[in-house]
Amino acid sequence: MKEKVALVTGASRGVGKGVAIALARAGYFVYFTARSDGSRAHPLGGSIAETEAAIRETGGSGRGLKVDHQRDEDVLAAVQTIRERHDHLDVLVNNAAAIPRELTQPGPFFEKSLDLLRIVDVGARSHYVMTHAAAPLLLRSRGALVTFTSSFGGRCYLHGPAYGMGKAAVDKMAMDMAVDFQPYGVAANSLWLGFVRTERNEPLFAMKNHPYEHLTEGAESPELIGRVIAQLHQDEARMERSGRVLIVAELAEAFGLVEEDGRAPRSHRSLLCDPPEPVEAKID
Repeated sequence: MKEKVALVTGASRGVGKGVAIALARAGYFVYFTARSDGSRAHPLGGSIAETEAAIRETGGSGRGLKVDHQRDEDVLAAVQTIRERHDHLDVLVNNAAAIPRELTQPGPFFEKSLDLLRIVDVGARSHYVMTHAAAPLLLRSRGALVTFTSSFGGRCYLHGPAYGMGKAAVDKMAMDMAVDFQPYGVAANSLWLGFVRTERNEPLFAMKNHPYEHLTEGAESPELIGRVIAQLHQDEARMERSGRVLIVAELAEAFGLVEEDGRAPRSHRSLLCDPPEPVEAKID
């Protein structure tokens, strides 16, 4: 039996790191990308070495790859590294993201700089490039899964139009890639995350009367998201779900997954909006 292989982008901290750890714990050899190799500090911490150490602590195996997802050549080199050791890829998690400082600052988009468009460069565009480069390895796997981390901001107003544009693009990309991958048995899904307990968000959990208080209740951990992805890949109904935008909290409930302390994450569907649905119309 071939070793299960996963690739998680943007995993020095936050969602990506938790997903990488969870997949390693589930038995995957996990490649992950990050820009931080320890040579320069980030205000939120995190590095390739730290994620590798966390994976080893689970008893799992993995390897960090230094990648700047604004550089296509870095992406191609990362895929070549995987190809040299493994002849296939079972799970691709497109998670790398640019988060400009202005994103969550108050004010309309036209009072902010065009630096916000990095959300699209390291996001929708970089996800397309990575999936394009990794496609030959995905096709060699029997039943691969491609996922994109997204959010309710793909439909409701969240952090402004640059963020919304990026997430809506990712959701549609998953739908359309699912059409192209379908004949090869590769599933593609966009996953709407709820409020996640990351290093960036952690201070909010100690505050009261903040703007996101109604969302922090029932927040999900990065590791739970990884467990959901592992279960989604191994689920017999994987291809039936392909092409859909799925809510992580609802998948966790369907799979019977809860946090380590027994808490269940909460879906924000009723509070915010429903995910978009794919349509059958198709024009090549």
